Amino acid sequence: MVREVRTVLDLKPYRTVLALPGLRPLLLVSILARVPIAASAVVLTLHVVGLGYGYAAAGAAGGVMTIGSAVGAPLLGRLVDRRGLRPVLLLTTVASAVFWVAAPSLSYPVLLGSVLFGGLLTLPVFSVVRQSIAALVPPPQRRQAYALDSMSVEVSFMTGPALAVLLATAVSPEITMYAIGAGMVLSGVLLFLLDPPTRTEAEATAPPVRIARREWLTPRLIGLLALSAAGTLVLGGTDVSVVAILRDSDQVGWTGAVLSVWAAYSLVGGFAYGALSRSVSPLLLTVLLGLATIPVGLGGSHWWLLSLVLLPAGALCAPTLAATADAVSRLAPAAVRGEAMGLHGSAITVGVALGAPLAGAVIDASSPLWGFAATGLLGTLTALLVLPLHRSPRSPSPKDALIMKLARSEREKSSLTS
Repeated sequence: MVREVRTVLDLKPYRTVLALPGLRPLLLVSILARVPIAASAVVLTLHVVGLGYGYAAAGAAGGVMTIGSAVGAPLLGRLVDRRGLRPVLLLTTVASAVFWVAAPSLSYPVLLGSVLFGGLLTLPVFSVVRQSIAALVPPPQRRQAYALDSMSVEVSFMTGPALAVLLATAVSPEITMYAIGAGMVLSGVLLFLLDPPTRTEAEATAPPVRIARREWLTPRLIGLLALSAAGTLVLGGTDVSVVAILRDSDQVGWTGAVLSVWAAYSLVGGFAYGALSRSVSPLLLTVLLGLATIPVGLGGSHWWLLSLVLLPAGALCAPTLAATADAVSRLAPAAVRGEAMGLHGSAITVGVALGAPLAGAVIDASSPLWGFAATGLLGTLTALLVLPLHRSPRSPSPKDALIMKLARSEREKSSLTS
């Protein structure tokens, strides 16, 4: 039995991938860089409520920032593809510093307009790290690398909001906003100094080409982006539903513990996913995540029972995100990988932004247990609708796309000459 488990869960690939030059410092910096980003939403909420406005106004500010982030991620990714990483890091680090230094002193109407700017030029840590993983790690080992990346996201989101609430309640939300700005600047400087590659050596030395969006944004890739959004829609709905079901049973004090256990399940699931001897389809993982979430609310309102029932869905969180990131990195040609990973980041952001209010609306109209059911069902249905796109012919590899582009260019030159 022990030998069979070792055959299924092979830890050697983790040791191999962590030995690759540049990956370990990239993952360490990514954990630090994501902490202030993870903390920003809760601090913004506490600040707006502290100004005398309600949670609806705070949610509006968070929503505007989310829109800015979703729009900005692919634009910044495209800029990385065209101009390189360091100019983008310089731009977003300065913009983040300006926003978080100015934000505490702004009135709510001005702040509401400014958060769009803050979201649009947020330090693109998520897409940059995933783009760099594709450049540093050979395709056969990317599953383990993206599993480690997903686990690092969980660590950041377990740490960031908790630290932010602690500092905001012990000192003030305004000081915490300054601290987030300082964290953003430090993260930008560290990434600037690390300067992780965004293309492999072979890709970087290849002749520069322009690939039309219609050539690489294929139905299969669009389907993967839809799966990414569906997965995080389920996660956003679960987050709200956990809070609601514990509040409804007068156990709101256990919310942090339950969410931490949920995140721990995700860490374990991500580690197991990377240690598997074979890959798992992102579509299958998304379907399983949705199906496992639907019955969570039936587990009862006791915090310890809810923690147990969350195990299957929690263990599928990190694997689902890792699988979609891995698949997008394989489909996107190197010349547009930054924009593609930016779109992946936008899909994740949009999913969370839709899942939370959807679960909230269902809970308000019925009961907390239906929040789990509604978002789990919608995530599952979305994944099933993607099935025809997922089965569409595979896109050419980045190398093949480059060869086709160069061949087409040569044909055009020949026709002009003749």
